[in-house]
Amino acid sequence: MDAPPTIDDFARLDLRVGTIRECLPFPEARRPAWRLTVDLGPLGLRTSSAQLTGLYRPEDLVGRQVLAVVNLPPRRIGPFVSEVLVTGFPDAEGRVVLAVPERPVPDGARLF
Repeated sequence: MDAPPTIDDFARLDLRVGTIRECLPFPEARRPAWRLTVDLGPLGLRTSSAQLTGLYRPEDLVGRQVLAVVNLPPRRIGPFVSEVLVTGFPDAEGRVVLAVPERPVPDGARLF
């Protein structure tokens, strides 16, 4: 049986706030998704493939702050490289609801 995660395990994840600057269609994805460009302040712009099409249109996402994991290895999804994982929760119908800060914070701020 695996040991339960520790606070040190959690601390290894680098969760940061970023603002979505661009949201484009991603027709090559197996499941409906958007191609996002996320501004992480001092960490720069990073890309993400996000399965958010069930609840969000591009105009709903651009300018919105999101919580992203920034230290996972890049993942190739078809012709696209996803550099960060935008986080969310499934609703009762399985659509992704974004995890967002309760009020604006500086881009690149780390969750602790």
